[in-house]
Amino acid sequence: MKAYERLLKYVTVYTTSDEESATVPSTARQLDLISILRDELTALGCVNVVDKRDGYVYAEIPATAGYEDKVRLGFIAHVDTAPDFNGDGVKPRLIPDYDGGEVVLGDSGRVLSPAMFPHLPALKDKTLIVTDGRTLLGADDKAGVAEIMTMAEQVINSGLPHGKICICFTPDEEIGRGPDCFDVPGFGADFAYTVDGGAEGSLEYENFNAAAAVFTVNGVNVHPGSAKDVMVNASLLAMEINGMLPAGEIPARTEGYEGFYHLTDMKGCVEAAELRYIIRDHDAGSFARRLEVLRGIEAAMAAKYGEGVVKLMIREQYRNMAEKIAPHQHLVDNANEAARMAGVAPVVEPIRGGTDGARLSFMGLPCPNLGTGGYAFHGPFEHITVEGMDAETEILLNLVRLYADRTVAELEA
Repeated sequence: MKAYERLLKYVTVYTTSDEESATVPSTARQLDLISILRDELTALGCVNVVDKRDGYVYAEIPATAGYEDKVRLGFIAHVDTAPDFNGDGVKPRLIPDYDGGEVVLGDSGRVLSPAMFPHLPALKDKTLIVTDGRTLLGADDKAGVAEIMTMAEQVINSGLPHGKICICFTPDEEIGRGPDCFDVPGFGADFAYTVDGGAEGSLEYENFNAAAAVFTVNGVNVHPGSAKDVMVNASLLAMEINGMLPAGEIPARTEGYEGFYHLTDMKGCVEAAELRYIIRDHDAGSFARRLEVLRGIEAAMAAKYGEGVVKLMIREQYRNMAEKIAPHQHLVDNANEAARMAGVAPVVEPIRGGTDGARLSFMGLPCPNLGTGGYAFHGPFEHITVEGMDAETEILLNLVRLYADRTVAELEA
């Protein structure tokens, strides 16, 4: 079975995660796909297939006889889709011999256009997979799941020599909880790759340092006719808080290694208001300064309006994995070589976001991120190509080949 055929099946399973939920996984519907994957892994011939009903499924392909001492290589992808856009009722559509131009997405009124996505002409003559414009596609990260499953099938059926291969599919990556219950020792890999990126051949091992911040504002609501020197309008104070942040340091005006403050949600009335932000920066020092800016705003508002009127909560989410990948340069070199072997030009770029691999790297499992062949994730314009998925599957197979006859000691001597 080809990777895209698996993708077409997986995307029809509703698996959106929920940031407001306190359960593990955050939504029980993720277990529907986990159960399917558990059964498929078993049917392929994987061993030690473990589904703990916490949203994680683990599996192994035993080392070829005589390769038991070689690198134990892991591959990881997540089953949940982003809560940013509707993920229920996905209806994927294949467009063979795509002409590189505009694509009308069903009757949604949306059009996938090169004006918005300039890379589209480069996909000309490929088989494009799109949505009907009413849901996201779910290639993030069901394409990664499909490519790992297809790689596993080909390894098992081909007799390709290899060390132990470790596989895990996880929940809740899209809400930052993917590694929360990940069993690193039980997984059993020396090194791993998440397969959760963009275009085929891409490699990401530098990501944002990340935090979430919430300002809560407590106002005083009285009749406006007698409000002088009494009313405290929480919504107006919230606007003042946002106005104290640098206007140009937002996602819409930054790129590459530039960090930002991103207002993701706001609500309020006279009596109470809330501002939710995510803060991102590749540089640790700049990231720390951004958090100090927020604390400074809290202090300034307290001095102006009194203690307790404005309260700030900061929760650090993940850190830049680069420092944990640097001692294991072979992870970068082999990923790039695997892409070249597949006839794909490797592209190394920083992630303007994060992956499970960022946290896993700090949990003792060095874990850069590979592409899936997909584009425009988290929305109705999400798309991917059959050829891109085939290429990424070949890249995973090439990584198995490159690590097959190497030990950890040899790689890191």
